Amino acid sequence: METLIEKQVDPGKIMQIGMGFWASKTLLTAINMGLFTHLAEKELTGQEIKTKLGLNERSLYDFLDTLVALGFLQRSGLKETAIYSNSMDSDLFLDKTKQSYVGGMLEMSNNRLYGFWNDLEEGLKTGMPQNETKTGGAPIFEALYGDEAKLREFLKAMGGIQRGNFMKLSNVFDFSNYNTHCDLGGAGGYLAAQIAMNNANMNCITFDLPPVAPVATENIAMMGLSDRVSVQSGDFFNSDIPKADVITMGNILHDWGTKDKKMLIKKAYDALPQGGALVVIENIIDNNRSENAFGLMMSLNMLIETPEGYDFSFADFNELAEEIGFAETSIIPLTGPSSAVIAIK
Repeated sequence: METLIEKQVDPGKIMQIGMGFWASKTLLTAINMGLFTHLAEKELTGQEIKTKLGLNERSLYDFLDTLVALGFLQRSGLKETAIYSNSMDSDLFLDKTKQSYVGGMLEMSNNRLYGFWNDLEEGLKTGMPQNETKTGGAPIFEALYGDEAKLREFLKAMGGIQRGNFMKLSNVFDFSNYNTHCDLGGAGGYLAAQIAMNNANMNCITFDLPPVAPVATENIAMMGLSDRVSVQSGDFFNSDIPKADVITMGNILHDWGTKDKKMLIKKAYDALPQGGALVVIENIIDNNRSENAFGLMMSLNMLIETPEGYDFSFADFNELAEEIGFAETSIIPLTGPSSAVIAIK
């Protein structure tokens, strides 16, 4: 029998994951303070960063050098002689002035989700959300849609984190046999815009609640696509949805329980022509439920945030789509842990 030493078993992975909140909070704090945006303008010394961010001398270099060790900053010199700059990925994705900024979602994670996840154990035992609703606050979407500033921040965050997926889908999915598209829960209109931008044959609709319309209208006008992307308002729970050859849902289905998932898939089915396609973008969990850790943790996040929501595998989606009446399904990997699952009527 092999001994543990012969198998070289060590607790490294356990400690790395178990103490992972150290690295997470260090990065989230740097994003929240705008460190990477400052460094995108020019490289800075530690003392210049201290002044710009209002930091104390104590732990200044520990903080900055942790970000170097984690790969988010680059550095020449040491401590007092050090000059800091962004790594390539930090500069592209964590500079607030760039269209590629994904930090909005991470800012929300720092300011909201980080604390709520402290109550994961309670959520697992009760099956109840662990966000603002625990203390009598409004559910997240109700709160967001009732505050224009928060809504705009949220829509920008969601658009940033999904932009890579939207760009890839618009290029790898075959839109050549279709003419019309509707994005349900289209938020800032980014997916409809990408599809129109990369497929000259497509005319698109972005469909969401009325408070979202001004933001989507602004975004689409800014991209010069107002002639091919229209903004329509409605509630996909309580009203009919626009008919189209292709209907998309980006991170919509995971917000809801099985009954509501079926209802939304059925609404899409009814609005599609024969041969039409429902395309669902989510962090699709692998069928063996052992590889896409992010998708599984996103499902835990739905426990934290929603009464019944959960993420799902391709097999789970296939079962629901077949029950509704779709003829065939397939899956396209997108960026990172995200995929698009497709159901053809």
